[in-house]
Amino acid sequence: MADVDQQVNRGHKSTKSGRGAREKKKTKKDKKDGNLKERHNSRAFSVANVVRTQRNLQRNADRAQKKEYVPLNDRRAARVEEAPPPLVAVVGPPGVGKSTLIRSLVKIYTNHNLTNPTGPITVCTSKTKRITLLECPNTPTAMLDVAKTADLVLLCVDAKFGFEMESFEFLNMMQTHGFPKVMGVFTHLDQFRTMKNLRKTKKLLKHRFWTEIYDGAKMFYFSGCVNGKYLKHEVKQLTLLLSRVKYRPLVWRNTHPYVVVDRHEDITHPSKIEEDEKCERSVAFYGYVRGTNLKEGMKVHLIGVGDYGMAEVSALPDPCPVVDKEKEQKVSTLNNKDTKLYAPLSNVGAVQFDKDAVYIDIGRANYTKKENLDLPKKDDEKGSGDEDASSLQDVKDGVDQKMKYSSLRLFKGSKAVEAGEDEEENDHSMHKSQKRRPVDDAFELANSFRRRFDGDDVEDENSGSDSESSDDDSTESERDDDDDGDNDSASGDYSKNSHDDMAEEKQTWKTSIAQQAAANYLRRERSITNLQQLVYGTSETNSNFVSDEEENDLGKDDSDDEDDSDEEFFTLRNKSKQTNDSSRRMPSGTSSVAFGVEAWLEEGDNCLIESIRDKFVTGNWGGDDENEEGGAEEFDDFEDLEAGEKYGPNGEVIEDSDDDDEAATAGMTDAELREFNAKKKAAQKSGFDDDYDESKKGNVGKPGDEQAENEYVEALKREKEARLKRNEEEFGADGETSRLRYEGFRQGIYCRVRIDGIPSEFVENFDPTMPLVIGGLTPQETERGLVRCRFKKHRWHKKILKCNDPLVFSIGWRRFQSIPVFSTEDQNGRYRYLKYTPEHMHCQATFYGPQAPPNTGILAIQRLTGNIPGFRISATGVVLELDASSKVVKKLKLVGTPTKIYKNTAFISGMFNSDLEVSRFEGASIRTVSGIRGQVKKSIREGQPGSFRATFEDKILLSDIVFCRTWVPVEIKKYYNPVTSLLCGNGAEGWRAMKPKAQLHVETETPIEVNPDSIYKPIERKERKFNKFHVPKSIESALPFKSKHKDETKRKKKSYASKRAVVMDAAEKKKYTFLQAVNTIRNEKKAKRKEKNAERRLVKLKEQAKKDEKLDAARRARKRQQHRADGKLAAARERKRLRGS
Repeated sequence: MADVDQQVNRGHKSTKSGRGAREKKKTKKDKKDGNLKERHNSRAFSVANVVRTQRNLQRNADRAQKKEYVPLNDRRAARVEEAPPPLVAVVGPPGVGKSTLIRSLVKIYTNHNLTNPTGPITVCTSKTKRITLLECPNTPTAMLDVAKTADLVLLCVDAKFGFEMESFEFLNMMQTHGFPKVMGVFTHLDQFRTMKNLRKTKKLLKHRFWTEIYDGAKMFYFSGCVNGKYLKHEVKQLTLLLSRVKYRPLVWRNTHPYVVVDRHEDITHPSKIEEDEKCERSVAFYGYVRGTNLKEGMKVHLIGVGDYGMAEVSALPDPCPVVDKEKEQKVSTLNNKDTKLYAPLSNVGAVQFDKDAVYIDIGRANYTKKENLDLPKKDDEKGSGDEDASSLQDVKDGVDQKMKYSSLRLFKGSKAVEAGEDEEENDHSMHKSQKRRPVDDAFELANSFRRRFDGDDVEDENSGSDSESSDDDSTESERDDDDDGDNDSASGDYSKNSHDDMAEEKQTWKTSIAQQAAANYLRRERSITNLQQLVYGTSETNSNFVSDEEENDLGKDDSDDEDDSDEEFFTLRNKSKQTNDSSRRMPSGTSSVAFGVEAWLEEGDNCLIESIRDKFVTGNWGGDDENEEGGAEEFDDFEDLEAGEKYGPNGEVIEDSDDDDEAATAGMTDAELREFNAKKKAAQKSGFDDDYDESKKGNVGKPGDEQAENEYVEALKREKEARLKRNEEEFGADGETSRLRYEGFRQGIYCRVRIDGIPSEFVENFDPTMPLVIGGLTPQETERGLVRCRFKKHRWHKKILKCNDPLVFSIGWRRFQSIPVFSTEDQNGRYRYLKYTPEHMHCQATFYGPQAPPNTGILAIQRLTGNIPGFRISATGVVLELDASSKVVKKLKLVGTPTKIYKNTAFISGMFNSDLEVSRFEGASIRTVSGIRGQVKKSIREGQPGSFRATFEDKILLSDIVFCRTWVPVEIKKYYNPVTSLLCGNGAEGWRAMKPKAQLHVETETPIEVNPDSIYKPIERKERKFNKFHVPKSIESALPFKSKHKDETKRKKKSYASKRAVVMDAAEKKKYTFLQAVNTIRNEKKAKRKEKNAERRLVKLKEQAKKDEKLDAARRARKRQQHRADGKLAAARERKRLRGS
C-alpha cells in the first residue's frame, strides 16, 4: 500500500548524442582506464574581490564584538511581576506637549481621562508589565532628579520651533549621571504648510538627534491633537515600543537603593502642631523600592531636604498589582479600571493603603435604599462592599463628634471612662485611688476578672458571699455608674444596653475558663523538676509538701474563709501559714523526705556513688579499663571531605554504591520518587555545568580564540543565573519575614518609610509637580572630606571658571554648593595651583563635601536661580580619589639682591627674615634673572637678618636679581551648603546661596577694587653702554687679515674721487643732448597719459558710485527684513522662556 501511494517522478533524460555525450563517454573511459587527470582550478572557488571580502569579514567580526558584553551584576528582580514599574520620564521645555502625551498614554492603557497629570502615575500596560509616568518640570533641580532616577526618557521637542537649550542641558545631565534609554517625540507637525518643509525638517531633526544620542535612536512624530489628545494610531506605535524596551542596569542605581515617592502624609501628633506650628514633623513616604535592597537602619538622603535616618520601614500591599502567574490573586473589591491606574497626586483612585488601614473615598456616590425601590427581592443583589458603602450614607455625625460623648469600660464591673470627663474629676479619682491600699486594688481587680470569666452565676453567688471590701467597692462602682449615667446621653444608653446584651448572651467557652487556667497552672508546677530536691531530698522545714494530717488541721482553721478564697482570682500568700494546695500534698504513709537516701549511703565497689563517680569532673575519663577489657579502640565510619572517599571502622575504603539511594527511596510514592530523581539529576547537571564553566574560563587566555571568548561570556551568564536561583531558594516561600530582615526590602516592594525630624517648611511648601526621591546612602557617603576630581569646563559655557568661586555640584543623590580649587598635575607628580580653568582641557578640582565612590559623575552649575541666558551647565567631571588633606601647591618666588660679590661667591640679603629661615633652605637652588644658577650655603652674621652666602656657576653683577622658587600648600576652604530647594516656597529660587564676587559687584553696582601693585606698567630700562673691546697688538698681529680689527678714521677733507671733474668731447655732448630730448618727449607723453587716465577714472568712479548706491539700498532693505524676522524670533523665545520659568 505504501508503494502504491508513493509519488513517482519522471527521471532526467541523459544525453545520448552530441558533444556532451561524447565528452561524458570519454571521461568515463579515461576514468576506467586510469588515465583521467584531476584538474583543480585554484581560483574556481575563491573570492572575486579579496579586499571587499576582507572588509565584510572585519565588519561581521566588529558587529559580533559589539554585541558581546560582560554581564553586570543585575540587582533587579528576575521575575517581571516582582520588579518595580520602570520610570518613564516625559521631559522637554514648556509648551511642547508633555501633559498631552501623558494623557494620551493613560487613555490608551486604562481608558481613563486625566484632567491634570501630576506626580508619578503608574499604569498597567499588560498582564505582567506596568510603567510609571512622570512629567519633569522645567527647573534644573527637577531635571537633575529625573536624570538620576529615570529608566526611559521621552524627550519631547517642538518640531516647528526646533531643539531648545533645555533639551541639551538634560542630555548632558543624563550623560553625567548614567545614560538611560532615550526616545524622541516630535510634536506640532501639523503646523507645517507644505510637505517639502516637513520632510526637510524631519531630516534635520533626525540627524541632530542622532548626533546627540546615537545613530538609529528611536523617534516618533505626532502630527496633531483631537480632543486634547494625540492621534490614537500614533500613540499606539509608541506604546508598542514601550512594551519591548530592555533596560540595562546602570552602575549607580545598581549599587544604591532609592524610592520615587508616590505620596506622603504628615503623621505628626496634632498636639505638637498646636503647641508649635514650626515643630519638626514625622512624615510617612510611600513608593516602590528601586535599585538594591533597602535595609532598616540605613541612612537616606531626601533630595532637596537633607540626610535622615529611617525611623521605620514596612511593606504594604501593591496598589497597582499585576497578574502573578504563580499566585493568582483576584482583587474582588476593585474593578478593572481602578487596578490599572494608580495616581494619588492626580486625584485618581478611591483606595489608599496604609500600614494598618485602608482608606476608601466614596466621593458623591449615593445609594437608593432598598425599601424605596419597587423591585423583586434577590439574595445576591449586592456584595459586601456595596452594603458597607450604602451604610455609610446614613451616617449623620462624624467620628470625632461621636468620640466626645463616648465611654469606655475596660472590665465588666469597672467604672466607665468618658471622653468628656473634666480634669477635676480625674484628679479627684486619682487622689482617691492613691489613698487606697494596694491589697484592695488587687482584690478589686481579682473580683472583676472573676465576674468577667464566670458570668452571671458567679455574680449571683458573689452578691451574698463577698467580703466587706468587695461590697463597698461594688456599691461605689454602682454609685459612680448611676452618676455617670445622667451625663452620657445617647452614647451612654448605647453602652449600657450593649453590656446588658453581652451579659444575657452567655457564651459556652467562658463557663469554666478560671478553673481551666488554675488547672493549667498546677500542671505546669508539677512538671517543673527541682534538681536540688531530686539529688539531696527536702527537709521538713523547707518542704512545700503537706501531709494529710496537717491538711486536716489546717482545714478546720480555714473553713470560715473557704468561700472567700474560692471566689478570689488573686490570693495573697501568708508566711505564717502553710498553703492548702492539693498539688503539693504528700501521699499518706511517707516521710517528709521525698526520696530515701539509704541507698546512697552504702559503701563498696558496686554502690550507686561509685557507678556515677566517673561522670563528674573528678572522675577518671581516660577509659583505661575499657580498653584493657575491650581491646583496641573502635571507630565509626567516616568520610574524607577533601578526597571524597569513605572509610570503614577499620580504615578500609568503601566504594560508592546505590545502597544509599535505595535506602533513601524506600517507602516513597511514585510522585516522591520522581521528585527525588529530578533533584538528583539537577544536582548532577549543576555540577557538570560548574566544571564546564571553569574549564571554559581557563581557555580565555588564548589570544584570537573567538570561540573561547564566546563560551566564557556564556559561562558568566549561566553562573549569574545559577546564583540568582540559589538566592531565591535560600529562604523559600515561607521565610518572607526573615528574608526582609536579612536582605532588606527588595526592589519592587511597595513600602512605607517613616522619617522623623523633617522641618515644617517641607509640608508647608510642598509642590506636587516636583519629583520626590529618597536615596539610600552607604556608610562612606555619610562622611565629609576633600574630593579630588577630573574637571573640564563645558564647551558651551560662555566664560571660564575662576578658582574659589562657589559652584553647585551634583554628585550621586546630593546637590550642594562648595568652593573648588583648580590644579594641574605636572610631570613630576606635583599638583600645581591654577587660577582659571584651561580652555578645551581637563584639570583637577579639589573641594570639600560628602564623599562619593571613585568614577562617580560630577556636574557643576554656577547659578540655579534667576533667568540665565545661555547654557547653564558650567562643567562636568568624575571623582578620582578621596583624601583628608590637600596636595595642591602654589608657586612662590623669594627675591633677594647681592650685597657683596667675590668671583663666584656672593652675599645675598632681602630674601629671608631670620637665620632660622636660612637654615631651613640650606642647599636650595637659586637663580638670577640672567639665568646664572646657584645654591644657598650658610647664613652670615653681618648685614641685615636673613642674609646668607651663596655660590653661583659664574660671577654675577650687583644689578642682578636673585630669586628662589618655592611651593606652598593651598588651603581648601571647608564650605558645604546643601541645596534645600524643597524647603523653600519658590523652589530653587527661594534657596539662598553664596554669590561670586563678580555677581555682587554687578548687583550692588560697586566698582572693582584695583590694587596698584597689580597694574602692569611699562618697563623703562636705561641703555647700557659697554666699553670697546680691546685686543692687544701682540695678539692682533698673529691674527689673519679678515679677523684683524679694521679702524677707518673720519676724513676731514674730501677725497680725490669726489673732487675730480668730468670733461666730455663733442661726440659725447651730442649723445647726451639727444638722450635729454628723448627723455623730455617721453615725460610729456607720460604726463598726458596720466591726465587722460585720471579723467577716465573719475568718470568710472561716478558710475560705480551710482551702482553701489543701488546695491546698498537693496542690501539695507534685505538686512532690515532679516533683522525684523530675527527680532520676532528672539522675542518669541524670550516670551516662551519667561512663561516656562
